[in-house]
Amino acid sequence: MSKPDFAEGVDSSLVNEGGIEAGTFEGRDVVVVRRNGSLCALSGVCTHLKGALADGILVDDTLRCPLHHARFDITTGVAVDAPAFEPLQRYAVAEKDGKIRITGELAPGERTAPSNSVSERIVVIGGGAAAHALAEMMARHGAADSLMLFSDDSDAPYDRTACSKAYLAGDSSREDAALPLPGTHVNIRHEAIRAIRIDEREIETAAGERVGYDKLVIATGAEPIVPEFTGSARDDVFTLRTLADADRLIAAFKTGHHAIVLGASYIALEAASSLRKRGLQVTVVAPDEIPLAKTVGPEMGAVVHDLHCEHDVSFHLGREVASWDGNHATLDDGTRIAGDMIIAGTGVRPRVGLAEKAGLEMASDENGGGILVDAYLRTSDPHIHAIGDVASYPDPRLGHRIRVEHWVVAQRMGQWLARTWLGLETDAYDAIPFFWSGQFNLNLRYVGHASDTDDRIIDGEPVAEDVAIVFREDGADQALLTCGRDRQSLQTEAEWEAR
Repeated sequence: MSKPDFAEGVDSSLVNEGGIEAGTFEGRDVVVVRRNGSLCALSGVCTHLKGALADGILVDDTLRCPLHHARFDITTGVAVDAPAFEPLQRYAVAEKDGKIRITGELAPGERTAPSNSVSERIVVIGGGAAAHALAEMMARHGAADSLMLFSDDSDAPYDRTACSKAYLAGDSSREDAALPLPGTHVNIRHEAIRAIRIDEREIETAAGERVGYDKLVIATGAEPIVPEFTGSARDDVFTLRTLADADRLIAAFKTGHHAIVLGASYIALEAASSLRKRGLQVTVVAPDEIPLAKTVGPEMGAVVHDLHCEHDVSFHLGREVASWDGNHATLDDGTRIAGDMIIAGTGVRPRVGLAEKAGLEMASDENGGGILVDAYLRTSDPHIHAIGDVASYPDPRLGHRIRVEHWVVAQRMGQWLARTWLGLETDAYDAIPFFWSGQFNLNLRYVGHASDTDDRIIDGEPVAEDVAIVFREDGADQALLTCGRDRQSLQTEAEWEAR
């Protein structure tokens, strides 16, 4: 069915209060929304990964993408919440004689002016999602002159999710993974940090240089865990955390054709999907009885397993690798599997070494480890914040601490912290966690956080890939997994936010 052309005019009755109407203007996808009686016209394609915004929802003054929950201000087009950073194109729209017409493009809208000026020396340790989002938000408001970012990654900030998905699968290039550079005023130095000296308010680089700070942000992320087995230190045992890791693995495809993937985590299974798309033979070895059952439940875990089997991925579940010689992996039950490489997708641990040595308070293992922060993401030292994968923070909905390793969570922590410094945010951090996973043609969306899947309510058919599963803690709905119900995922997130 063809979309209406807003240049010719669309009947006013099609755009109801709070509604989203899809159409075209000069061959481009657009959406028109009506909010408090006023009309706004915007590009209909999300600037993150081209999601169709007509399938999203309108919440207050934000238009929300159904794919990865990016949010845009409908009046300015500005991307107010990650994972999108670039604004939407705005259009001039008029309503007359019962018709709505788009008459041309508009310049980008004005961003909200910060109420605070930031002149303090800000040092950020890290170059991933949280660090980039913080720097980008500061830069877009012209407040990044005094910010210095230290990253031990040799690459400029990039979308790490591409490492196991689009880039690894060959669907996108290295350049496609690059994140928007956070302005010309952000000083990014690709250097490792040796120490944090709290008393002096200094950091020390690996080269011995000391750099002072007024505010320090620890955004060091996490590092892959490789299980111990004979041969685990070989060069043909890979992890998949950085673009450089993905590069090394892709180079190995030239001589190797059978990959053994350790673990049944999201990273492991996304990698398995991407490798099959590359034409490699893939065998998954994992101690789990059902893939992903700890987060999606056994029903959906079985669907994931069967999907991979349909794409000729082999599984050895309930098993671990005992040894690897470069040609065969021997499992703990004596089974031998021929292969050319091993890829460890067996989880990560927070990179908290600098914080521990500096004497910052750590969260307990029961709370997921990491750096202990308060509701404003402050560590035990008032001049130091921690954001992203390393931060153990109090979740107001759950009533206890959590530490999550989600890309969007890290980004929104960075954006929130920048907004507090700019005077654009005063409330405590309370964003609801969200993540997604894509494997073959299966797309999962997960909102909230639940420690287990024992108490769950299933609506729909997992096998039909049309399902919503609510996970509960202490009788309260705390997380929602959806497949084939992107709008429901957005609506539930908005409802939980409103509470």
